[in-house]
Amino acid sequence: MTTTATPTPAVRPAPGWIADWRPDDEAFWAATGRRIARRNLVWSIAVEHVGFSIWLLWSAVAVSLPAAGFAFSVDQLFWLVALPNLVGAAMRIPYTAAVARFGGRNWTAVSAALLVLPLALMVACVTNPATPYWAFAAAAATAGLGGGNFASSMANISYFYPARHKGLALGVNAAGGNVGVAVVQLAVPLVVVAGGGLHLAYAPLLWLLPVLVAMVGAWLCMDNLTVSRAPLRQQAAVLKNPHTWVMSFLYVGTFGSFIGYSAALPLLIRNEFPAAGSVLFAALGPLVGSAARPVGGWLADRIGGAKVTLVAFLVLAAGVAAVLAVGGFGPFLAAFLLLFVASGVGNGATYRMIPAIFQGAGAAAVIGIAAAVGALGGFLIPRGFGISIARTGSIDAALLTFLAGYALCVAVTWWCYLRRDLTAARGPV
Repeated sequence: MTTTATPTPAVRPAPGWIADWRPDDEAFWAATGRRIARRNLVWSIAVEHVGFSIWLLWSAVAVSLPAAGFAFSVDQLFWLVALPNLVGAAMRIPYTAAVARFGGRNWTAVSAALLVLPLALMVACVTNPATPYWAFAAAAATAGLGGGNFASSMANISYFYPARHKGLALGVNAAGGNVGVAVVQLAVPLVVVAGGGLHLAYAPLLWLLPVLVAMVGAWLCMDNLTVSRAPLRQQAAVLKNPHTWVMSFLYVGTFGSFIGYSAALPLLIRNEFPAAGSVLFAALGPLVGSAARPVGGWLADRIGGAKVTLVAFLVLAAGVAAVLAVGGFGPFLAAFLLLFVASGVGNGATYRMIPAIFQGAGAAAVIGIAAAVGALGGFLIPRGFGISIARTGSIDAALLTFLAGYALCVAVTWWCYLRRDLTAARGPV
């Protein structure tokens, strides 16, 4: 007599922990896996969303500092929007390791609680007209804690979904976080003038309750997976693999572009078009970039991440050329929106390449490393604009540098993953 095996339910060895996790087993996935994965994805997105909002909070506040009486130069303002990205990049590797050490649910809740620090420091800075610039820089640096959330969130969610759904799941997870940039850049210019006058302290206070809700929700509703508890030695092994560094470089070009242009665009609009352009339009960039990210993951699942990534870099190069060529605020904004769409698609596609190249804990470790290195683009792009304006009075030198960078990314993507001899021997990535 033939019997049908009953799927084994997820086993919790301790409160919040799941020991039996087999997402690639279709019966297990249909019975219990999908429901648990979706619940964890929802709260992962919530924490990542507030993390991104606080990470980019200074990009929305810095444009109003001169009007509030803080006499900072344009280059100093670009430093304030770049520093969180530098610190955020540095935080991403330990944040990824923390998932393996403490568990995804535990670390997600703790990382959400840490976001209260940059909010408190921003309030202290903007409410005191005598606050020195160094204090602003230190407070801005702590906002980088929000950037670390992305790496731990992506590494954690990569364990929950089967290989066939990773691209879309990671794309949706990332997009939910990325859209926090658009929300903060849309909300802050409106809330700081609520009730008349200019109240910069309203900006950080607006995010205090969402942070607390995300923290409690993560603790009560998420799970730790024992399969994520890889030894640090096993994670560090990927450092010897050259593909780790190739993917990290490519992620500088995709995600680094998204976060770098997001940080810089409000100041660029204020500096380049002080009369014609409202900084509220800056929110459109990260909004369309966030929406494009799951599309990139979806396309990569179907036609290959390397192909989609290559096209994204070509469009990024075209977008930079358009910014150089156009005049007037409307065409300038349209060219930047093209850059954001291409970076969003590239983000999803590049991240989908990682689990196609690496497996299990190796993929999660590379996700963290690539996220850390890629976030450096968020520092380099605002600093590039700041240096270019300070030394030449124009953003053209920075744009030409970015154009050369995208050309190099195209060459690296093709050479490492799309050459005919490689794809014939290894298969598509």
